[in-house]
Amino acid sequence: MRRFMPSLYFIIGPSAVGKSELALALAERMGAELLYCDASCVYRGMDIGTAKPTSAERARVPHHGLDLVDADKPFTIGDYVDYARHVVEDCARRAKPLIISGGSGFYARSFFHPVIDSTEPDAAVRERVRGMSPEEALAELCSLNPEGVKGLDLQNPRRVQAALERCLASGRPLALLQADYRAQPEPYAGYEKHLCLLSRSREDLHERIALRTRQMLDAGLVEEVRRLRAEGFEANASAAGAIGYRETLRWLSEESGDTSSLAEEIAHNTRRLVKKQNSFFRNQLPQGHTLLLPPGGTVDASLLFA
Repeated sequence: MRRFMPSLYFIIGPSAVGKSELALALAERMGAELLYCDASCVYRGMDIGTAKPTSAERARVPHHGLDLVDADKPFTIGDYVDYARHVVEDCARRAKPLIISGGSGFYARSFFHPVIDSTEPDAAVRERVRGMSPEEALAELCSLNPEGVKGLDLQNPRRVQAALERCLASGRPLALLQADYRAQPEPYAGYEKHLCLLSRSREDLHERIALRTRQMLDAGLVEEVRRLRAEGFEANASAAGAIGYRETLRWLSEESGDTSSLAEEIAHNTRRLVKKQNSFFRNQLPQGHTLLLPPGGTVDASLLFA
């Protein structure tokens, strides 16, 4: 007899593709709960610019992964991994189906591959490395790794900094840290995982991005960012740097007049993000079912995992 395995259902796709609508419809059909896979939705007060579900939508099925911390507080991929594990295990204990939906690539990847190790640089190490020039950081990293740093993009200063921080914090070369990382078990190995990647034609998605951007501005995105700025969220680079928020912060600082230029900048940067998201999904997530949504519309939720 085949042993019962709990299941996880993933609805993944780029910004504005229509994930939330389909995930909510499917959750209602299945009697499931929803776990958001979005690195900006975890922040309280960032509602309009993240297109968070409304209170009415949240009342239809239980939602997880929203409003976890204040926007001025850091929230790491490690924090998300710990939080998601609690949600997944709780739903499994209650025999509740769980749908994981979102477009944050590293968050989605964390359900299929380990994404962090036990090395956590302290503030002193981070400050020391951040004070180095890119050339100095690369030179020190190479001196700590005489056998080389295979697989690391040495042309990317942020990757070099992160690798150096890990080597300094652990006192170990990068090769050993990478070996430890690869030896970690697959997350949720005891679960069946069903992945649906949503896509749209380029023209359709660009129209949806433009419409959503205009709707966000009409709904009060500028006022939301003004309030968040007064509350100090610029101290959190992850929150303040999210698309929609960083452009609005710059627009406010420049007192640029009407919001037409702001709308175009947000839409332009969202289109650029979509290209990166789609590339990440193709290369970093397992091959799943890809569903091309029709122009201007959606499909019956039952087709997602048919």
